[in-house]
This record gives sequence, C-alpha cells and structure tokens, in this order.
Amino acid sequence: MLRQSLSQKMTQKLSPQQIQLMKLLQIPTATLDQRIQEELESNPALDESDNEESSEVYDIDGSDDKETEVEAEEKSEDFELDDYITEYIEDDPTSYKIKSESIQDVEEKTIPIAVESSFHEYLDRQIGMLEINSEKELAIAEQIIGSIDVDGYLRREPIAIIDDLLFTQNIEATEEQINDFLGRIQKFDPPGVGARNLQECLILQIVNKIDKEPDNHRKSKLIALKILENHFDQFTKKHYQKLQKNLFLSESELRDAIEEILKLNPKPASGFSHVSGQTNQYIVPDFIVTNRDGELDLVLNSKNAPDLRINDHYLDMLKTYQDTTKGRRAEKKEKEAVMFIKQKIDSAKWFIDAIKQRQETLHNTMYAIMQFQLRFFTTGDERKIRPMILKDISEITGLDISTISRVANSKFVQTEFGTKRLKDFFSESITTQSGEEVSTLEVKNILKDIIKVENKKKPESDEKLKESLQEKGYKIARRTVAKYREQLGIPVARLRKQL
Repeated sequence: MLRQSLSQKMTQKLSPQQIQLMKLLQIPTATLDQRIQEELESNPALDESDNEESSEVYDIDGSDDKETEVEAEEKSEDFELDDYITEYIEDDPTSYKIKSESIQDVEEKTIPIAVESSFHEYLDRQIGMLEINSEKELAIAEQIIGSIDVDGYLRREPIAIIDDLLFTQNIEATEEQINDFLGRIQKFDPPGVGARNLQECLILQIVNKIDKEPDNHRKSKLIALKILENHFDQFTKKHYQKLQKNLFLSESELRDAIEEILKLNPKPASGFSHVSGQTNQYIVPDFIVTNRDGELDLVLNSKNAPDLRINDHYLDMLKTYQDTTKGRRAEKKEKEAVMFIKQKIDSAKWFIDAIKQRQETLHNTMYAIMQFQLRFFTTGDERKIRPMILKDISEITGLDISTISRVANSKFVQTEFGTKRLKDFFSESITTQSGEEVSTLEVKNILKDIIKVENKKKPESDEKLKESLQEKGYKIARRTVAKYREQLGIPVARLRKQL
C-alpha cells in the first residue's frame, strides 16, 4: 500500500562558487597560471592588470541580496537600471584587483632549453651504418626504431611490427626480416638498445665490452656473460653460493664478475634527457621560507599573485548605457545587455575573490606548519620533524581538515635546506620507551642509518632491525619495521646481500 507523507530535513550543499574555490586550493603554483588563462579566455570582463597602484579594493559584501533584488525587479515592467549602473560606476570595478604585501616579487627567469637530439633521432642517424638495399628495408629499420620505447627496449612482438608496416605503409615483411634488422640495430649505440627484456639488454652490453677488451682482461666479463646467459634467475635472487658451486668459482672471481654486471645500464636510453619529445620537469615551489638572522620569513611564490582586474571596457559600456537611456525606459534588449554585463562582472569579481582567498588560505596553512615544525626549519634536521596530522593544523588555523588536505596536496616549500613536499611534514607518532612521542619520520631515518652501516655480507633481518630500534628506545613491532622498510624502498635482507 502506497502512502504519501511530508517531512522536513536540513541538508548542507556546497555552492558552485565553493566547489570552484576548493578546486583552486588544490591547484599547485606550477599550473595556476593555466587555470587563470582559461578564466581570462572564458570571461571577457576579467582582465590582466597593469602595474599601477589601485586606491581601494572593491567590496562586494551582500552580493547575494543584490542579485535577488535584480531578479525580482526583472519581472516588473517598471524595472529601472539607473541605480544598479550608478552603483557599479561609483564603486569603480577597475580598482577591483589583487594587491598583497605578503607576496614576494620574484624576478621572472626563463629556463634555457638545451638544444639536443632526442633518443630516436640519435638512432635514426645510425641507420646509415646499415647496408640498406631498398626503400622497403629502410622502412623496416625505421619502423623497428620507432617501436623502441623510452627506456631503449623493444617490447613489441615482430607480428605487431609486421601489421604496422602493412596497414600504415602497405609493406609486406616477414618475421625473419624483422629479427634480422633488429639484430643489426642492437649493435647501435648506446649498447643494449633494442633489447626485448632486461636479461637480453645486459647480455648485449657485456658482449659489447668483451669485443673491445684485450684477451687478458676478459676473464671477469666472460664469467659475467655465463651468469647472465645461464644463471640469470639465481643472480637476480642473489643466490651467490649456488652460483659459486655451479660455476666452480672462488669468492673473488664471483665478486669481480658481479661488479662487471653492476656496471651495466638497465635502461640504455637513460642518458638522453629528451626522449620521444619529453622535456625535463622542474619543481616550482609554492612557498619560500628564508631564515633572516634566526627569524623565519614566509612568502608565497610571486606566481601565486596574478594581477587581475575588471576590464575597463565593461565600465565604459555601463557609462554609455546610462547616458543613452537617461530620461527614458530601457528597452528589453538593452536590459538583457546590461544583465549580461552584470553577470560577467560578478563572475570576474568572484574569481578574483577566490584567488585572494586561496592566497590567504595557503599562507595561513603554511605559516601554521612552519611554526609547528620550527625546529626543522631552523636546523634542517629531519629527525626534528614533530608528529603532525591534518587535525593539528586544522585546529591552529580554524580551517576544515579537508581544506588543509587540499592545501598540502601537490604543494612544495623552498627552504635553505632544499625544496620539500608539504605532505612530508605530516606523519603519525610512535611512543618511545620513555613515553615520549616522536615522528615516524624520525624512526624511518634511524632505520635507514642502521641499514646503511650493517654488514653487507650478512644483512640484518626485520627481526634484527626491530631489536636494534628497541635498543635505541623505540617501541616498535617487526611488521611495522617491514612496513617502514618498504616505504623507504629498501629490499629484504636477502636482496641487500653483497659479496
């Protein structure tokens, strides 16, 4: 049986403006300019400001009430726009711009781009070393080179290259031809290029070294070749005793052979900074912290302070409209035009306000982090980073935890000790045997130091690492040690073993 009933409930929803502000908070300084350019293109009322000083920042408090009044008056035949236009002209929208003394005027510097060949261009130039007898053979060689990835590997099957040649160039090729040309390309520089897996890559490089060495210097390299060809799995798992037994080697002979392997490059194309059109990525700090005789000074990167204002042309349009409609009722099209102008001006004002609020939120959050982690910013010692969670900064600033999370995400701060990610300052706490709470970052650094000085012939297991940390006063479980070790990118004891 269906029934109808009435009920009341309160819900809280974010307005489109609040959603946009949250998105602006997440944008790092490196991409903020792109977002501003998009807004400049979509809203003609928004303009880039000149460098002249503005007298007063425009105040739009109560804009929601004005909007409601305009909507109500729109429905009336006696709707007049004189008061509305006068308001905008008197308030002078051109003075509505961003101006903050807390912004650092950083000199604009352009990063010079090195002019150099890409990895694939370097390979293409070596095609002349091959014996090419036809356009078809040239197309096959170029297709193979084009299929080599950014690490220098060919991870495509011959049948896939054959299909590409057939569909794109109407060239029929056989698997034998593909493999033949691949074998020749694998002799190109850098050694190891065109390999289909890591094992083949290392074999190609060690063979290249053997060919260039005199006979009396080849012994360790020949042993290394045998290991790579016949015992690669044991080598990757560091089963050194099995390798010694299977190859009848002394410990010194095995050590020399492994040293030869470790000199090889697992990524042949790594020496090329511009691979397949890729460019170097640079970190643009969002904040800059400087130490001035013991006092910390925090400023936002100048790119956080775009010069924005209301377009002069829109003010002129309002003045023109006021002059032409004086003493008469505005026509429908004229009203629509003014309402369009109002919409664009309001949108531009909101965007400038959102950028200003973004700056203020970023500054307040970073200032709270800087004060909370004062010992690190004055000493640079990562062990002095205090346990800090989002809630701590939220309570200091009065901002919501989600807002702090958005600010910390993808943001960087430049200090005299290097550029740090904001997220690196947040960590959980761990209790020492004396009852003191320390940051997990401190424990990780201690763990890293213990592993650094361990006996590489007999690396310490996670259980031994736990005992070492407990001896230093840290109450910690073995599984926690394993988790921290993995987070630091440190392998298990067996894979840390060295001869």
